[in-house]
This record gives sequence, C-alpha cells and structure tokens, in this order.
Amino acid sequence: MPRIRPLDDHEVPDPVRKEYDRQIAARGRMTNMKRTLAHSEVALRALMEWYVLRDEVRPFLGQRLADVFVHAISSETDCLICSTFFRRILIDAGEDPDDLSLDEREQVVVAFGRQLAKDSNRVSDPLYQALGRYFTPPQIVALTAFGALMIATNVFNNALNVDLDDDLKPYRKGAGPTTSKSPVGGKGGS
Repeated sequence: MPRIRPLDDHEVPDPVRKEYDRQIAARGRMTNMKRTLAHSEVALRALMEWYVLRDEVRPFLGQRLADVFVHAISSETDCLICSTFFRRILIDAGEDPDDLSLDEREQVVVAFGRQLAKDSNRVSDPLYQALGRYFTPPQIVALTAFGALMIATNVFNNALNVDLDDDLKPYRKGAGPTTSKSPVGGKGGS
C-alpha cells in the first residue's frame, strides 16, 4: 500500500500543473510514481531530469546499454517499479533480462551501475580504470549522474511504497516468460 496516495489528474495543484502536463505531452501518461511526485512541483521537476541525463548518455552508451545500466541499478536497489519497467523494455526488445549477453564494455558499465547502487564509496580503482578505458571524463560524469538520479528514483519509490503500475504487472520478475513480447504495451516511463 502506498504511503502517499498518487494524485488524480483533477487533484494536481496549480503550481505543479505545467510540469505535470508537460510530462503527459512527452510521455503519454502519468505513472503512479509521477502522480505521487505531483505533490511537489520541485520534486517532480528534479526527478524528471532523469530523461535529460538519459538523452545525454544514449549517444555514447546506445539505447540498449542505457537500459541495461538502469535495470542493473534498479535491480540492485530492489526497486520493484523501476526494475520491472526496465524488464519490460528489455523483454519487449526480445531480451531475457535474467540472462543478458554482455561484452566486456557492457559488463564494466553494469558492474559500475551495480556498485553505485550497492555502495558508491566502494567503486574500486580497477573498476574505475576499466570504465576509463571505454569512456572520457565528461562521459563518466554524465554516466555517474544518470546512475545517481536512477538511484534517487529508486529510493523515492521504495521509501514511499509506490504501487506498481498495472501495465507493468505482467513483466514483474517471476510473472511469466521473459523472452517473448507481452501483449501489454503503451507509452510511459518509470
């Protein structure tokens, strides 16, 4: 049960309305997380910067590795909403999120994401050096900020017990097949 009830569209306060409507225009709908964030305009705006950082890392990571990176983080933090959202993306792309085929570069990115989520104070020198073999300092900065904002989103969902959106339920780990497309679709975001 959620600790804070997500707002219905008609309940969104005027100071939040502009950002709320902007998110609907950009993403097609509002998830339970975003409707919970709508209690605070600043909180909604801050966590929606995730999309800006995603757009910053996609050119050098690629779409697939960006999705794998945030799935790894969300799985490590045990965030039901975000890990399930990214499971859906991976499954709908024909992947098995529980058995991904990763090359060395991708393995380094996943290890970095998991370590950020587990304990960012313990990113080892060898892991950082491996990251530095594949990415420039500006890219590492963007990747780290992207990961940090993913963690913030996970913390928000976990701490407030935000409910899993109905369209994600078929993708929940253990809910069924992980390698075939589900008939459930729709535009939306974590």
